[in-house]
Amino acid sequence: MQSFPARLHVLLAREAPVGLVIRRGPSRQVCTLLWDRRTDRFTLGQWFKGRIYERRCDLSPDGTHFIYFAMDGKWSGLSKGSWSAISRAPYLKASAFFPKGDCWNGGGLFIDNDRYWLNGDGCHLPGRDSTRLHRDQVYRPAGGRGGECLGVYYPRLLRDGWVLTDRLSDGSTDQCDIFEKPLVDGWILRKYAHAQIGSPSGKGCYWDEHELVQAQSDLYLKQPGWEWADRDGPRLTWAESGCLWTASLTASGLAEPRLLHDFNHMTFERRTAPY
Repeated sequence: MQSFPARLHVLLAREAPVGLVIRRGPSRQVCTLLWDRRTDRFTLGQWFKGRIYERRCDLSPDGTHFIYFAMDGKWSGLSKGSWSAISRAPYLKASAFFPKGDCWNGGGLFIDNDRYWLNGDGCHLPGRDSTRLHRDQVYRPAGGRGGECLGVYYPRLLRDGWVLTDRLSDGSTDQCDIFEKPLVDGWILRKYAHAQIGSPSGKGCYWDEHELVQAQSDLYLKQPGWEWADRDGPRLTWAESGCLWTASLTASGLAEPRLLHDFNHMTFERRTAPY
């Protein structure tokens, strides 16, 4: 059986120098880690046997809370097989818990540190809400597409400084939306967000690839292996082959990359949240 590197997706807090890494692999095992972006140290939260839909997740602006959509397929259990939850980052133990029962909608976005939007609010079963956070039932994010991952992912990208520049399509089963974010020295980070049935081996139906563009000189640096990438202050950070990397940009291109962490050799372990 063919093996693949760990899959990584990262959420960056908007108002604090922290991030949350969602690490998946094997396909039914996932863990979350807190990333201190000042020291580039990583702290393991918890493991989960199931699926966390990383594109329906969000981190509060101060990096304190994590909203996510998960599925373990135990359809007769308390969670009804899938659920939305809010936890204290980087842990998964729910302080707010909303059973779902299917894989449509779910997850959500933080409006600010005290308010959040639940995706498909009326589609959840009665659950347990947070006593510290307010669920805003009036807010509607702009830019979402469909009832799956793109209903949360695209509004999150637009909120965090990405600009939708083009939409490509090869029929209803192969679509690609192009987002861009300005960097330093005239560079642009371009994201190709794919929604595809029959995606390449090792990819899900939603997957991203990236390139760096120097608009003034028409220089293109294709980065097909970058599954996640974003600007972190003056530096560029990206995930590739189960590792997180960083580098600065100069007028001529990408400086020497520095490995922040290799997540490939992690294995499942039972951990209890400290709350």
